[in-house]
Amino acid sequence: MSKNVQKPALPPEPRQNGILASLPAKDYARLLPDLKLVEMPLRWTVSESGDHVNFLHFPISGIVSLIYTLEDGSSSETALVGNEGLVGISIFMGGESMPTSTEVQSAGQAYRLSRAVMKREFSLGGQLQHLALLFTQALMSQTAQTAVCNQHHSLEQQVCRWLLMSMDRLNSNEVVITQELIGKLLGVRRESVTQIAGVLEKCGVIERGRGRITVVDRPKLEELACECYSVVKAEYARLLPSRGATPA
Repeated sequence: MSKNVQKPALPPEPRQNGILASLPAKDYARLLPDLKLVEMPLRWTVSESGDHVNFLHFPISGIVSLIYTLEDGSSSETALVGNEGLVGISIFMGGESMPTSTEVQSAGQAYRLSRAVMKREFSLGGQLQHLALLFTQALMSQTAQTAVCNQHHSLEQQVCRWLLMSMDRLNSNEVVITQELIGKLLGVRRESVTQIAGVLEKCGVIERGRGRITVVDRPKLEELACECYSVVKAEYARLLPSRGATPA
């Protein structure tokens, strides 16, 4: 009797990343042999502040945070990236390094591309160059809006904005994260985040579990968030090719 042999699972499709999915077939085929699938474990530091970045990463799942750290050790998130974009813009922007570090806040996978290949693609002046620059403009908009939000809006509004942005990139109503890490990303004490989360739970907007937050009333969450969420969402939709819902 022949035994059933289970076939190995096929690797995930690189075109689960929005930028790779938007490339013309010819450009995509040229790039495909140079793309390498890598795991992005939770809290993995993709690059430190000031590092010479050797690889570009195109996430297909998970979230990477861009984090600025001060001399006293305090830090906050300046932007986040999911499968709509890429990590490592210093490779093609000419600065060689960034003042922010990049850290995985939600585990996932990415396709990695070497610095040399990306520079080759940029020299061709094709669609990858065009999309990478559009994404960089969108990322700059997110960074600027985050700075304004942190200065002028309440912590409750910031938490709501952050949850919505994370949900968009995970395509899920559940975010696996501790309140301590949210506090680090927003640059506030864990106790402050815990207090806000308690209020949101009491209002029936979220449910909390061990190391996870589930959004049960998204419309209400959007009402409680500041305009920063919708402003950035609209800018991403304007700049990047549409793949259905565009994350903020």
